Amino acid sequence: MTTTTREDCLARDRADPLAPLRDAFDLPEGVIYLDGNSLGARPRAALERAAAVVAREWGQDLIRSWNTAGWFEMPARLGDRLAPLVGARQGEVVVTDTTSLNLFKVLASALAMQERADPQRRVIVTERSNFPTDIYMAEGLAAWLDRGYRLLLVDSPDELPAAIGADCAVLMLTHVNYRTGYQHDMAALTRLAHERGTLAVWDLAHSAGAVPVDLHAANADFAVGCTYKYLNGGPGAPAFAWVPQRHQAAFSHPLSGWWSHASPFAMAPSFAPGQGIRRALCGTQPVVSLALVECGLEIFERTSMEALRAKSLALTDLFIDLVEARCAGHPLELVTPRAHDRRGSQVSFTHPHGYAVMQSLIARGVIGDYREPRIMRFGFTPLYTRFADVWDAVAILKDILDREDYDITAARGAVT
Repeated sequence: MTTTTREDCLARDRADPLAPLRDAFDLPEGVIYLDGNSLGARPRAALERAAAVVAREWGQDLIRSWNTAGWFEMPARLGDRLAPLVGARQGEVVVTDTTSLNLFKVLASALAMQERADPQRRVIVTERSNFPTDIYMAEGLAAWLDRGYRLLLVDSPDELPAAIGADCAVLMLTHVNYRTGYQHDMAALTRLAHERGTLAVWDLAHSAGAVPVDLHAANADFAVGCTYKYLNGGPGAPAFAWVPQRHQAAFSHPLSGWWSHASPFAMAPSFAPGQGIRRALCGTQPVVSLALVECGLEIFERTSMEALRAKSLALTDLFIDLVEARCAGHPLELVTPRAHDRRGSQVSFTHPHGYAVMQSLIARGVIGDYREPRIMRFGFTPLYTRFADVWDAVAILKDILDREDYDITAARGAVT
């Protein structure tokens, strides 16, 4: 470990070329925010943007704003601004609906494509540790189709090659695991899937804005993700769906709402799919929420994913080194990969009383979160996280652990 003092961390912050980007966020005083992997901080511009949408576009221009303020085209326009962050092209991404709904759409389309190509393929392969909503949506779709589809859950990335057999229709993975921060080799796994006749669907919820992603270089088939984590779009902000141009003509899903119609205002009594990425839409869009997504995307246009990745790895390396050096002797276990090519932008440690320790951290202004089993998650957002924040967070963690200053009997909140 090269950084050994708080002054070293302050010096790194002074030399950090990304440091000015922190000013683009409204961060509360006295808080070290290490939960951007769950909910990103608020861009300063979001408050003014929300006021403009509510007061002027909605309040004064009313329904005319669907045309005059560009509301109708907003999902595709935002998708084009997001596209460079995930290696997509113009006209391939829409910001719309939720990650769960978008996953349902792309998975339904992938299964339909496979059924036309090889009706014997009836298996969806994913990880048991995948984010639960992904598993639930796949379970629900398989049950609803009632055509013999089933999920095959693997317990380790090492089991994936054997699981992708001749009966596998879709490989459905989250690029960066939400619990551990483990990052898959997207290109290698997609290539393996294709070699075995399988389509690859990727969830980028913990990747977009956190690690460099190149969907086209990986030759992925479909992808979804959210905007409220590292993209800082706001709580419950609309998600996104990526459908590459090569699949758009064949893309279809059961949620054929009027916004995906070829001529929505023809008010025809039967459905005719629109062209291109509009096929991934469904119903009327949440305009205020969509507008706030743009505030987060604008900040990314002031830097590059390569610069963000370099700082992310430096921050997470520092956090791991400091925790292991300063909290040695406490029952902490690192569950995040040390290897850079396998690590997202978070660090997770287990502790027998992880929930209680995290609540004590939060009470003292260090905000991370907790996930079962016993996992304390710390997310590092290079746009606003400082090296001094890392030092101070570890100092507070050490003090809590040394003094056992946590309450193991405290009732748990609905959100952990």
